[in-house]
Amino acid sequence: MDEDLQSMTPEQLVAAVKRLRAGIWAHRDSTTHALCWHHPQLWGLLPERSDPLPTVPEWPQFLRGCVRYRESLDRDLPAAPRTTAEFESDR
Repeated sequence: MDEDLQSMTPEQLVAAVKRLRAGIWAHRDSTTHALCWHHPQLWGLLPERSDPLPTVPEWPQFLRGCVRYRESLDRDLPAAPRTTAEFESDR
């Protein structure tokens, strides 16, 4: 899986790490409604080209998952800032 790393120069390896870090930081720093989006640009950082088609849950299962995710934020991050901002599509 990582055979391509063996042929990279130190400079190429540093560039690859910087590119991966930037992608991870962008995902990590997502907030509010951006947390809920499909993020193909993140796995687009991998060397192999793949655009996997996700399995999408039906609405009732999806909404239950959203509620469980939001509940986990209350449990795991009780001091995180809260917002009442509504979702506005920019897509």
